[in-house]
Amino acid sequence: MKAIVVTDQSAGTAGMELVDRPEPAPAINDVVVQVHAAGFVSTEVDWPSTWTDRAGHDKAPAILGHEMAGVVTALGYGTTGLSVGQRVLGIADWHRDGTLAEYVAVESRNLAALPGDVDFTTGASLPISGLTAWQGLFQHGRLQAGQTVLAHGAAGAVGTMVTQLAREAGAFVIGTGRGADREKALDYGAHEFVDLEDDGLAEVGNVDLVFDVIGGDVQKASAALIKTGGTLVSVVGPVEHRPADGLSVDFVVEADRLQLTEIVQRVQQGRLRTNIGDIASLDDAVATLTATERRKGKTIINVRP
Repeated sequence: MKAIVVTDQSAGTAGMELVDRPEPAPAINDVVVQVHAAGFVSTEVDWPSTWTDRAGHDKAPAILGHEMAGVVTALGYGTTGLSVGQRVLGIADWHRDGTLAEYVAVESRNLAALPGDVDFTTGASLPISGLTAWQGLFQHGRLQAGQTVLAHGAAGAVGTMVTQLAREAGAFVIGTGRGADREKALDYGAHEFVDLEDDGLAEVGNVDLVFDVIGGDVQKASAALIKTGGTLVSVVGPVEHRPADGLSVDFVVEADRLQLTEIVQRVQQGRLRTNIGDIASLDDAVATLTATERRKGKTIINVRP
């Protein structure tokens, strides 16, 4: 099968190659999925799990990508809940070979059914962005109707999900980003927008929940805005700047079939829009993924045309 691999951590995304690799075999409780579309997170080459397995052994050259949509082609011993020929979407384990390949072996519990009226490209854009937003807002942030959410990076792949899910839950959403992001953030449902380059956060006022995808000085300024009992949720590593009278949580997104089913149902019902940027074929993936211009949404590789 064809797959996108990296062999040298120091080379970053510039070290990507399209190569031939053996098709995977399913382990116990696995399925093999024929990948139709795969998502990519640009920071993957910096993750320790890209380069080592769970035992700490070097696994380079490693196949990149961790989210996908496709069709189940084989079941491992003991696998239940899925069937050959079923359309699915989900997340591959961080420490195993990824989804920028024609086939991938995935634990069945990491997958959810993909409805027939949701295309594979859309399906592949949902797992990481959608679950990150869902878990940050509801699982870790304990969002309630009537609260105010400060959503950083509101025009990005995660930020647009945060904005839509928070607004549907009855929150007032203040999006942030660069000035050029204003129209997009408002289009995805932000009630207000703050240009971090020109306006800063001083005039925002107090908020119940900050969803931080930036860190650094932005996190520091955001922590000072959180009301007593509020929460700062971060996806950029350990929280360095904690609110004085609130909680802080940093987390790594986890696969969850029930949550992913809720997300894809909202897409199917027209209640949630995904944010897709560049789309490329597997043959063109290396050039697309190594491009230096700023990405405006989730990059999707259509593995199977």
